[in-house]
Amino acid sequence: MPMYRVRPFHRVGGEVLAEQLPACMYRMPNLHRRPSPAASPPPQEEADPSLQALESRQEEILKRLYELKSAVDGLSKMIQTPDADFDVTDIIQTDECSPLTTNAADLDLMLGKDYGALKDIVINANPSFPPLSLLVLHSLLCERYKVLSAVHTHSSVKNVPENLLKCFGEQTKKQPRHEYQLGFTLIWKDVPKPQMKFSIQTMCPIEGEGNIARFLFSLFVQKYNAVTSTLIDSWVDTAIFQLKEGSSKEKGAVLRSMNAALGKTTWLVGNELSVADIVAWCALRQAGGANTAPANVQKWMKSCENLAPFSSVMKLLK
Repeated sequence: MPMYRVRPFHRVGGEVLAEQLPACMYRMPNLHRRPSPAASPPPQEEADPSLQALESRQEEILKRLYELKSAVDGLSKMIQTPDADFDVTDIIQTDECSPLTTNAADLDLMLGKDYGALKDIVINANPSFPPLSLLVLHSLLCERYKVLSAVHTHSSVKNVPENLLKCFGEQTKKQPRHEYQLGFTLIWKDVPKPQMKFSIQTMCPIEGEGNIARFLFSLFVQKYNAVTSTLIDSWVDTAIFQLKEGSSKEKGAVLRSMNAALGKTTWLVGNELSVADIVAWCALRQAGGANTAPANVQKWMKSCENLAPFSSVMKLLK
């Protein structure tokens, strides 16, 4: 059964026309006819303001990226130029370090201010692997602050050598607790790595000998520039993970690097003792490679051992 019939197109006057559509429909413009020259151009649609804003933002980002690319290209050319090479030791030698201070306000800055309470640091350490660098730093802190020192043994440890129980020396002269500036308590405990807390109620422990050594040295409030701080952190990590815990090949590579660095400066980083020297010296002593170390390294070790805090720890190695 047929639905409807479409009438055919027919040509009138050279143009293709269609039959008149019903009144309920509407006419469409003839797309096949060329527009006359006098015909007005079609109206342009107004751009969406949000699209314009997005386009402007994109152009601004591309402009900034181009500027950054130009800056990076300039820096890369500068670094690749032999005349632009420089030695970071020149920057380190000109770095002005603030002097070590003995002000109680420095402890308030680092440990927080709590009236009527002693700034107390508690460290858990395994007697099988004594953290020598922390003992050296304890001696240095005793030279700068009034430190109340104590050594205890946890129930998880059965036997602790006598020299470790007296690692802080004989604590014979006691003063009232409120007259001290800093409390330093060492607990020999069966822990995988050293742990430290200075706010028992509010903080999680700082773990690792290197991290604790960094924190304790910061109590001297000695400031460095970015290059010096980065080199110190690098030497601390190298001493812990390669010199102390690495293979013989890694230890040899570290000793060669140390020998080269100590050929330019008195200490590992610049001309001032830093936590890098303390951690590296202790790691080298515990690793057992002091006797076969290169000439510059042995000279540096003697310089360390001439200082009282190092010589006191030397007794623990005998």
